[in-house]
Amino acid sequence: MNTTDARLTARLFSAAAPDSAQKAKLEDVLSKKYGKAVDLVWQEDRTVVGGFRIELGTEIIDWTAEGRLSQLKEKLVELKTGAGSVIPLIRDTVRSWVPEVCAREVGSVLTVADGIAYVSGLENATYGEILLFEGGIRGMVQELRPGRIGCILFGRVEEVSEGTAVYRTGKTAGIGVSDAMIGRVVDALGAPIDDAGDIRADEYRMIESPAPGIIDRQPVNTPMQTGILSIDSMFPIGRGQRELIIGDRQTGKTAIAIDTILNQKGKDVICVYNAIGQKASTVAKLVHTLDKYGALDYTIVVCSTASDPSSLQYISPYSATAMAEYFMYKGKDCLIVYDDLSKHAVAYRALSLLLERSPGREAYPGDVFYLHSRLLERSSRLSDKLGGGSLTALPIIETQAGDISAYIPTNVISITDGQIFLNTDMFNEGIRPAVDSGLSVSRVGSAAQVKAMKQVSGSLKLDLAQYHEMEAFARFGSDLDPTTKKILDHGARLEQLLVQKQYSPMTVSQQVLVLYAAQHGYVDAIEVEKIASYQESLLQYVQREYPNVLDQIATCAKIDESLEADIKTALDAFAKVYSLSEGTADGRK
Repeated sequence: MNTTDARLTARLFSAAAPDSAQKAKLEDVLSKKYGKAVDLVWQEDRTVVGGFRIELGTEIIDWTAEGRLSQLKEKLVELKTGAGSVIPLIRDTVRSWVPEVCAREVGSVLTVADGIAYVSGLENATYGEILLFEGGIRGMVQELRPGRIGCILFGRVEEVSEGTAVYRTGKTAGIGVSDAMIGRVVDALGAPIDDAGDIRADEYRMIESPAPGIIDRQPVNTPMQTGILSIDSMFPIGRGQRELIIGDRQTGKTAIAIDTILNQKGKDVICVYNAIGQKASTVAKLVHTLDKYGALDYTIVVCSTASDPSSLQYISPYSATAMAEYFMYKGKDCLIVYDDLSKHAVAYRALSLLLERSPGREAYPGDVFYLHSRLLERSSRLSDKLGGGSLTALPIIETQAGDISAYIPTNVISITDGQIFLNTDMFNEGIRPAVDSGLSVSRVGSAAQVKAMKQVSGSLKLDLAQYHEMEAFARFGSDLDPTTKKILDHGARLEQLLVQKQYSPMTVSQQVLVLYAAQHGYVDAIEVEKIASYQESLLQYVQREYPNVLDQIATCAKIDESLEADIKTALDAFAKVYSLSEGTADGRK
């Protein structure tokens, strides 16, 4: 673009030269648009069909047949089809559509490598804006510099080369969302990857949206039951809470998250599982598990595998959160699992280094804390005015050799409302889930617990702490006093009682019954090796002979004298028929 104080110069491309009247009219329109006089210079281009193209600086006015059809295509893509036929909607849109004369800012690729493209000519582009590359590839602005912008690419880098035209869209990154996503496996951009057909979009949501304000929230006081006895009893999770699951690799972090999802069956909770940087085979196995246990009916799996570009791994959790927020703002309770944010931070680090940002601690960029804080703060329980929906987050962090003081773990610990720490030694000893009662905590505490659970679990964490402390000292001595021996025996049985098989979530009633039996001495005479058998037989016996007891625990707010008497009756009856020698509940030796 040639500029002076008074005039601009634009180029007109068409197959035939305009006459003087046409040229004068175009110059007048352009002068009004740009506020300066415009000189129009014609240039023959026989590839231009059905109109013309005007280039003024970095802007293009495309009034060709192809350009007008592209406008119509964009209009049709944005249609909200709903559940009915799309044909009448398309017909009405085409009939009422009027093409617009609009200028599109266009730039060109300077360099492209490793999923990063530097673009020139888009001086007005904003941070986070989506750019459209010639050929259909999309990218997002992540770096603003004088004379060029840095853009991360969503797609095959091979399709972008130096000199490729780049267009501004004026939109920030977003995805189409709808109820039809439930039960589907999608990628980071919301596109289905399960070969089950397309997914209609009822709404377009930004992948990054502001977290609800203080006035828009309400306290976390409603339990989100995991079905895992050790967690629900000692580290309860409430709806709207952010509870971190942290531990070394292969210690059962994902297993806890999956069991929590399975436990939401029949509870009107929408679950979103976000796999970040996982192997495709691992995700396939997980989807099979969810489908096998009927959990896929209320779950969305958002997947960005290890083979996907770092750009997709970076936006994946934000896209998953946008999907969950769609249901939250409709008044639904949602659960989202980020598996895991360690890989998410690594993907962001790779992008930042490629964008030539200054590295900080452990080579992470300076804004890595903000990376996760703006994500996790979106989890909350909304006020009744906004529908009362909730989004509960279970982020997962992988540690190295149990080091929770590393950079990313400490960052996420400070953002979340507690953490469930999984101990490698406990896992190897067969105590699974390997929840470390000493390092784990829930900052919401008993506010997210039913009263019956509070009554039976009040001293559980303290008893386990005493047991572990005395066990450490007992290793150095041979003679133990009766009190110490009693604490050790009771603690060993409590620890075994908390051992739970995967894919076997327990109801609140079952948890309360088992803990009541433990706290009132019913398991003290049971051999440690037979605790698991005792627990299984107890639940089967009470379910068969005293089902009203479990029903009462489920419906009563707390354990009163009447309910306690019924519980004792059931436990006493079971104690009479339980055979220590055979480990059965039929009373036969």
